[in-house]
Amino acid sequence: MAQAKKLFIRTYGCQMNVYDSERMAEALGASGYVATERPEDADMILLNTCHIREKAAEKVYSELGRLKPLKTANPDLKIGVAGCVAQAEGAEIMRRAPLVDLVVGPQTYHRLPAMEAAVRNGARAVDTEFPEEDKFAHLPKGPRASRGPAAFLTVQEGCDKFCAFCVVPYTRGAEASRPAARVLAEARDLVDRGVREITLLGQNVNAYHGEGPDGADWSLARLIDTLARIDGLARIRFTTSHPNDMRDDLIEAFASQPKLMPYLHLPVQSGSDRILKRMNRKHTAESYVAIIDRLRAARPDLALSGDFIVGFPGETDADFEDTLALVRRVGYGQAYSFKYSARPGTPAAERRDTVADAVASERLARLQALLTEQQRAAQDAMVGCCVSVLFEKPGRMPGQMVGKSDHLHAVHVTDPRATPGTIAPVRITASAPNSLAGELL
Repeated sequence: MAQAKKLFIRTYGCQMNVYDSERMAEALGASGYVATERPEDADMILLNTCHIREKAAEKVYSELGRLKPLKTANPDLKIGVAGCVAQAEGAEIMRRAPLVDLVVGPQTYHRLPAMEAAVRNGARAVDTEFPEEDKFAHLPKGPRASRGPAAFLTVQEGCDKFCAFCVVPYTRGAEASRPAARVLAEARDLVDRGVREITLLGQNVNAYHGEGPDGADWSLARLIDTLARIDGLARIRFTTSHPNDMRDDLIEAFASQPKLMPYLHLPVQSGSDRILKRMNRKHTAESYVAIIDRLRAARPDLALSGDFIVGFPGETDADFEDTLALVRRVGYGQAYSFKYSARPGTPAAERRDTVADAVASERLARLQALLTEQQRAAQDAMVGCCVSVLFEKPGRMPGQMVGKSDHLHAVHVTDPRATPGTIAPVRITASAPNSLAGELL
C-alpha cells in the first residue's frame, strides 16, 4: 500500500478562507494526501492567502522565504499559493518566487488534483480564472471525517458593491449564491458528522439569493428557516453582512427563529456621510442606525459587531468625530478597526488627499480605546447572568472546557460534565479581557 502524502495548509484572513482550506484539503485528499500540522513533514505546502490587510503580498513573500530551507532540504516538496493574493498576483508570484510550484485562485481550487498531478510531473501550474462551472459541484464526494461542534459553510461569494477601498470584487469575482439544495445537503452532512452550530459565510451573505428547490430565489431568511428544521442543528449564525441588504424578513428572523443566534456583524466603516460617499458605501450613518434600531426592536438582547476604517483619504477631524459619535450611539459588543491602507487597482488608491500616518494612528488609538471600553462593559454586564454555552474544546488549564455563548463570547468552565458538543446553561462568575468564566448549572 502506497504511503500517504502529507499536506500542510497555512490559512490567513477571514472565515471564508478557513472554509476554503478545508475544501482544498478534501480535494487533495482524493489524490492521497492527509493533513499534517508540521510543515517540515509535508510533501505539499499550501499558503491560503488574504488580500485585505496591509502589505498582504509582501507577507506572502516573507513566508515563502521562510519555507525556502525546507525546499532546499527536500527538492520533492511542492509549494503552492492559494487565495486572494494568488488571484491578484498569480503571474508575479511565479516570476518572483521560483520555489512556488502552483498558484490557484479562490474560484478554481476544485482543480487542485489536476494541478498537483501536473507539478508532480515537473510542470509549474497557474489557475486564476473565474470559471463558469460551480467549484462546489466538482469537489469530491464520499465519506468524510467527524467534525468539531461548530463549522463554517459558504453560501455566497463575490461582491457587486465595489467599495472604493476593497479588492474583493477583483479577487473573488461577481456576487454569486449557491443553490439552496446544495447548501442544505452540506449542512445535513455537517450535522451527521457532529456539528451543532453552523455559521453561514459570504462576502455579502445577507444578499444571498440562491435558487431554491421550488425554482424561486430564496432569501437568506428563508434559507435559515429551512436549515433550522434540520434535526441536531442547534445554532445558526451568518457573516459578513452589508447594511443595504438587511431585508425585512431577515430582521424578522431574529425575532421569530430561536436557532438564529442574537449576534450580528454589520460593518459600517465610518460615521461620516461624506466619507461613506467617498467609500461608495451607498448608505448613510443615519440609515445604518435606523437598521440597528429595527434589529434591536426585533431582538433586544442582540450583540453587535462592526468594522471601521480610519484615515481614509480626505478624512477630517470632524469626519472622525462623526465616527466616534456613531460608536457611542450604537454601542458594540466587539468591533474590528484598522488604518486605511491602499490596495492597488482600487479607486481609493488613486486619491492624493491622504491622511498623515501619525494622524491616522492617533485616531485609531482613540477609536480602539472607545471600542474596548464598550466591549469590556458588555462582557462585565454578563457577570451573574445565566447563558447558554456550546462547548467546543479543552481550555489551557487542566480540566477546563471552552465554548461560545449565544452572543459569541468565549466562556470557560472547569467541570467534567462539560464535553465537546454539549450545550448547557452556565452562570457567569467573572469577566476577563477576551473571555468569561463561569460555572455549569
